[in-house]
Amino acid sequence: MEYHRGMRVTLEHLRRYAIARSLFKPTTLGRAICKLGFVQADPIRAPARAQDLTLRHRVAGYRVGDLERLYPKLALEEDFFVNYGYLPRANHQLMHPRTARTVWTAARAEQAAAVLAFVRARGAAHPREVDAHFAHGKVSNWFGGSSNASTQLLDVMHYRGLLRVARREGGTRIYAAREPAALPDPAAVPDPATASARMDALVDVVVHKYAPLPARSLGQLLSLLGGGAPQWRGQRAEALARAKQRLARVRMEGVDWYWPAADRPASVRWRPDQSVRLLTPFDPIVWDRRRFEIFWGWAYRFEAYTPAPKRKLGYYALPLLWHERVIGWGNVAAVDGGLHATFGYIGGRAPRDATFRAGLEAELERMRDFLGLRDCPGGRRATAPRDSFERRRRSRRNLSEPSDRISAR
Repeated sequence: MEYHRGMRVTLEHLRRYAIARSLFKPTTLGRAICKLGFVQADPIRAPARAQDLTLRHRVAGYRVGDLERLYPKLALEEDFFVNYGYLPRANHQLMHPRTARTVWTAARAEQAAAVLAFVRARGAAHPREVDAHFAHGKVSNWFGGSSNASTQLLDVMHYRGLLRVARREGGTRIYAAREPAALPDPAAVPDPATASARMDALVDVVVHKYAPLPARSLGQLLSLLGGGAPQWRGQRAEALARAKQRLARVRMEGVDWYWPAADRPASVRWRPDQSVRLLTPFDPIVWDRRRFEIFWGWAYRFEAYTPAPKRKLGYYALPLLWHERVIGWGNVAAVDGGLHATFGYIGGRAPRDATFRAGLEAELERMRDFLGLRDCPGGRRATAPRDSFERRRRSRRNLSEPSDRISAR
């Protein structure tokens, strides 16, 4: 569809704009994270962690684990923003110094000072080393189980800006002390104008990543931002009002939509390609479930923490994007050196389009490369079903069943 700058913005424009602006031309790892502004992390591997699944679409030649491997060399920080993840250092600095949500007792402050001195003396420390030295014991965690008290203290010290994540080893955070000049000064409270400017800059990072946003989603993200910048929770209403003044807006079917004022969603530049992609549930294209339902007319649910008998899509269903539509989902796993995948389609079956079939084949090949399965001797190959396979499958079961299995050969 051809359109010009002066055309009225439609839902189709917003959908295309949301996809094309997020799926920019693959670049280097550092540049990709700077363009995104923030990459959400999640520890589940199905078939890889969320941060890796997000970056594989946006970093040229990306392979699983590249972020963890290259992180020490990049100007990045791990920290909580609207969720936990990775940020460019410039964005990270906007949130600090944080005002602690609780005041430490004298004993707790003394304990933290001793740990800080220990980590600084070692240069970097694994939580296991800290626990072995201090024997802090066990504490209850957020999930009702028990955790090492040392691990929890390190986590809190990291949140307060005393420590940073220097690297990871096998997925475990290795901590280093922040340089004295970078440590937060509790007395260095920004003046109101500076605080407002920083809050506005953080809101702009959020909008840049997740735009276009329905008004309710924008408000939700500003509430989540209170986790990254708790010292400015009280400014949420004012920051939201300022954002709505400076952002572009359109009202459509009773919903106000917002995006950066410099962007024009009706521009011909926002044109998604014809590729088929498997997205992580935390990908910016699908993260906003409210927007997802408006754009694609069905409800995606993340079911990793749903009891197995109640799951409808699967443990870690990956939304399946084709061109400008999310047409279903896939569950993908590396099994015995090969790729095993099952797919479900909201329309009941896979599109009978040769372009889709070729695109799905290409995406499975990219997934194999990303996971390094091509390097596994004897690894099996997952392929999209051929027409003959489809005919046999349909002859064995009802067409209305929303599932399509990919054979692992």
